[in-house]
Amino acid sequence: MIAAPDEAVEPELATPARIARATVLAAATLTVMGPAVIAPSLPGMREAFSAVAGADVLVRLVLTVTSLAIGLSAPLAGMAADRIGRKPLLVGSLALYAVAGVAGFFVEGIGVLLVTRAMVGVAVGGIMTAVSAIITDWFQGPKRASFLGLQQAFASIGGVVFLPLAGLLAASNWKLPFWIYGVGAVILPFALLALREQQRDKVSGPASGNTAGSRSPILRPITGLYLLAFLVTLAFYMAPTQLPFLLAQLHIGPALVGAVIAATTVSSVAGALSFPALRGRWSPSVLTAASIALLGAGWILVGTAGAVAQVVVGLLVGGFGVGLAVPNLNLRLSELAPAATRGRILSGLVTAIFLGQFVSPLILAPLIHATSIGGAFLWSGIVMTLGAVIALPLLRNAK
Repeated sequence: MIAAPDEAVEPELATPARIARATVLAAATLTVMGPAVIAPSLPGMREAFSAVAGADVLVRLVLTVTSLAIGLSAPLAGMAADRIGRKPLLVGSLALYAVAGVAGFFVEGIGVLLVTRAMVGVAVGGIMTAVSAIITDWFQGPKRASFLGLQQAFASIGGVVFLPLAGLLAASNWKLPFWIYGVGAVILPFALLALREQQRDKVSGPASGNTAGSRSPILRPITGLYLLAFLVTLAFYMAPTQLPFLLAQLHIGPALVGAVIAATTVSSVAGALSFPALRGRWSPSVLTAASIALLGAGWILVGTAGAVAQVVVGLLVGGFGVGLAVPNLNLRLSELAPAATRGRILSGLVTAIFLGQFVSPLILAPLIHATSIGGAFLWSGIVMTLGAVIALPLLRNAK
């Protein structure tokens, strides 16, 4: 890993209360499922809006516009986290998440639906930025790695729980999954009561006094980490955007679509929980290459599948890789970031991840047109696997 500038840190803060930690992890469950929870509804939504010009593209945008809004709004969320505090950002974002998410059940036009989905994206960007900043303020060293792994595990657990539920609801009515966003309102009171705003001069991390002097040396590695996050999630988001249609070709109904897609989040939990132990044994470069190679191998399995069982195996393999990748990226950025600008730097990771999600169906559309949905998975997997093998020697300079 690239060494963090000026490792002089304040003494580690006392471990936060259990209810505060539980609240932050509960909020993390809302992030992965935020855009993807309506994925099982896409075929039904396309049928409902079939009379609308460009329905195929617009329906996919209902899913991906959330990711675009997350990516564009996350830098503002990072500024808010650093200037007004982590707790106000989290509380406001949870409220917006619940209201804008549930509103999707009531709207009738696809244009208004796109607006509510964008508002959900703004909320998710705020939640993700606040949660990551709170965790990296609380902990340092191995404890930070461990809790970042838990953050990703709980984010994945949210997908494990909510995506199959969304599939069951979508089988009855494609609008019903929008009620799942009401979970944000359940977590909101705990965020108000259990969290305490951290004094900015006591947070753990690199000293902030030399932020200006250290900005230039850390800009290049930070940019590289953002680019890596963008490319990995561009490929990974093929699961919610393309799999419903691939599974439809295999005659899989919406009730099972959510369960199948949730396979990625099941193994992401395992990958995230494995991260702290692997982080102590492997260098960050090996972890990075391994996570990309696993995602590539999984997509090769999906792309060559003739039955749903092989699709599930491929998703399990790819999901494990992503479960390793996200906390690894979070940890590397948190170690580079001075405490005073940590919210902004971590928000850049949120931007990279969700812009990758947004452009995924757009960039992959020509490849799908030239081959097929399965062919797009296959070629994406081959590129990632070969890229991981080629990139590993280049990453060895990272300490």
